[in-house]
Amino acid sequence: MKHIDTSSLKVTQTIQLHKIPTFIDVATSEKKKEKELQKVREKLSKLQDKMYAHNKYGVLICLQGMDTAGKDSLIREVFKEFNARGVVVHSFKTPNSTELEHDYLWRHYLALPEKGKFSVFNRTHYENVLVTRVHPNYILNENIPGIEKVEDITPAFWDNRFESINAFEKHIATNGIIVLKFYLHLSKEEQRQRLLRRLETEKHNWKFSPGDLKERELWDEYQKCYEEAINRTSKEHAPWYIVPADNKETCRYIVAKTILETLQQYTDIKEPELEDEVKENIKMYHDKLASEK
Repeated sequence: MKHIDTSSLKVTQTIQLHKIPTFIDVATSEKKKEKELQKVREKLSKLQDKMYAHNKYGVLICLQGMDTAGKDSLIREVFKEFNARGVVVHSFKTPNSTELEHDYLWRHYLALPEKGKFSVFNRTHYENVLVTRVHPNYILNENIPGIEKVEDITPAFWDNRFESINAFEKHIATNGIIVLKFYLHLSKEEQRQRLLRRLETEKHNWKFSPGDLKERELWDEYQKCYEEAINRTSKEHAPWYIVPADNKETCRYIVAKTILETLQQYTDIKEPELEDEVKENIKMYHDKLASEK
């Protein structure tokens, strides 16, 4: 299998999405990709157990992408070896009435991972500078002082949102949450093919919504908003990775490999050692339990 340098997908300078490929040829079969993913999954699972015992870091995985980019299946395939207690998936949809009574980041704070655990955001706090930017009328539902109509939403409003998101991620990173953000970079043609499959395959019909086609008409606007969001918020403490997503198996492998390689850099993550007194008396404790037969 062709080597993939995941660091080359990390956004460290200004990018233009239309110049970045949505497909990468790894020169191997789908079966081989699945085997390689399995190897990475097993290593991630063991590392997560160690992180749980270490109890100092949490991991936040953010997944964004256009409809049909493969977020749901990626979550299923990448995290399937995890202990169920170690990972929680949050799918952020339209804010409900309770969530709208708070600021837009409130519900995301509540979903942050505990120490030793992973949280996966399937769609994220970035919806607040993506969907709401393409559909600014949604902002009116937040009942923000000074925002009475769409015309009140100025460029400064979005600047403040980006600043708040950067501050949010800096704060949680400083307090032990490892933040990794993945944009699943799908081509418009591949999206068309995947939507067609939803219509042509009866068991997948339920995934289709007429709204998918309306959003597809706004493809260029979404790409522009994604590009700006990524450029303004990819930081060393919370980097964006742009992952070619036209092939789902390759995309899953790259995301899993990136997570693993990032966590392996945290060499302080170790299982806790027993206190000296307990170590010295292990044989005594063993003998005591063994003698109870």
